[in-house]
Amino acid sequence: MNTPPLYRQLANHYLDAIRSGTLKTGERFPSIRLMMEKHAVSLSTAVQVCRELEDYGVLEARPRSGNYIRQPDTPAKPAPTILPPPLDSGAYVGIHEQVSSVLKASQRATIKVNFASTYCAPQLYPLKTLQDNMIKALRQDPHLLDKAGPTSGNLVLRNILARRALTSKTQLNAERIVITNGATEAINLALRAVTRPGDTVAVESPTFYGLLQILESLNLRVLEVPATTHGGINLPALEHVLQGPERIKALIVIPNLHNPLGSIMPDAHKARLVQLCTDYETVLIEDDTYGDLVDTEQPLSTLKHWDRSDNVIYCASLNKTLAPGVRLGWISAGKWHDRVEMLKHTQSRGCEALSQLAVSAYMGTPSYERYLRRLRRTLTQQRLQMSTAILRHFPEGTRVSNPRGGTLLWVELPGKHSSMALFHEALKAGILISPGDIFSNAKRFDHCVRIGCGAPYSPRIDEALRTLGQLLKNQS
Repeated sequence: MNTPPLYRQLANHYLDAIRSGTLKTGERFPSIRLMMEKHAVSLSTAVQVCRELEDYGVLEARPRSGNYIRQPDTPAKPAPTILPPPLDSGAYVGIHEQVSSVLKASQRATIKVNFASTYCAPQLYPLKTLQDNMIKALRQDPHLLDKAGPTSGNLVLRNILARRALTSKTQLNAERIVITNGATEAINLALRAVTRPGDTVAVESPTFYGLLQILESLNLRVLEVPATTHGGINLPALEHVLQGPERIKALIVIPNLHNPLGSIMPDAHKARLVQLCTDYETVLIEDDTYGDLVDTEQPLSTLKHWDRSDNVIYCASLNKTLAPGVRLGWISAGKWHDRVEMLKHTQSRGCEALSQLAVSAYMGTPSYERYLRRLRRTLTQQRLQMSTAILRHFPEGTRVSNPRGGTLLWVELPGKHSSMALFHEALKAGILISPGDIFSNAKRFDHCVRIGCGAPYSPRIDEALRTLGQLLKNQS
């Protein structure tokens, strides 16, 4: 019989104490620091103990106060869908060559079914409407292509983006929004504006592999902080890092529908995160690429909503929600606006005008909201179908995340199954997946796979999942 991991042994120890009455409802639970001292465990193990007890419904975190015992839920909550393995949050990680090797292998292969994509199927996007809008724009201005637009982008589009931000209680000044070539350029600009080569930047672990590539290209040191599928970045672990001797110049997070975990950070955590970064003078860079794909009609709040000191740089994109080929993103950099605008001019000048006109003509109408509602309903169904099929075809013990929106599922493989081995075997069968190791420099997620759900479910997809399941069983 396998010995449970240390964090689960300690969680069971405290769970027994709570159930026996040794620790009573309303009492304060031992602090992270005290657990580290008394049990001689690492920060990440102590944090995992608290998260395990939270998921059993016997522990609650109170902002600025600590953790307290609460009356257990009935029935008890199950263990969380995904719990990442312990991470030494104070350890730096180096260049991640595996991302490049995975991408190169993917490009060389003949792909029949692509589960690595974060985009929706082409038929789900309003491509015909955007094409018609482009034709109309060219007819209205035949000289549109022979002149350059402003560095910050089309003001009509910027006004639309600022008005839409109000629904998530976010105040953006259209005059201080810069249109970018997707969120990738927006994050590049944010980092270049607030860091210098050699500075340390914190990220969630796991995180989108593209962020690791950006940070490497800018010669920035990366420090990973654990994140979970139910709450995003681990705030006690982050605070411990911020209190350390190393200056953390910036932190990049995806609070809404995190890539790859699919997590949504609770509002109380968002507010606390913003305050933490303000207190420790760490610039907070928010990537809100997936926020519009959440299942609920009520928009999610952004980190920018909780910003009172102009310390949050807000980045977003339309690539996932409207059309991948449009490549339009934007950045609201607050007090760093002038520097970002100049960096944008130096790096790439203004974005091309045609797509901005086409997009603004569509986003300014009620049709856009109707389109988003249809898309969300479709993606909800596709995620459910994919999740059900994964659990049916993959080995017993497989666990799948349950995000409240978006196109991604985070899958934890049982036992000693390797996602990197699965990646290479799947490529031979023409199936592309995203192995977990590319989402962290610390090689902690080889037992995980990110699966895209942007395409409508079909017999071809079902057969591909069946093949992946068989490949995993062959590993055993």
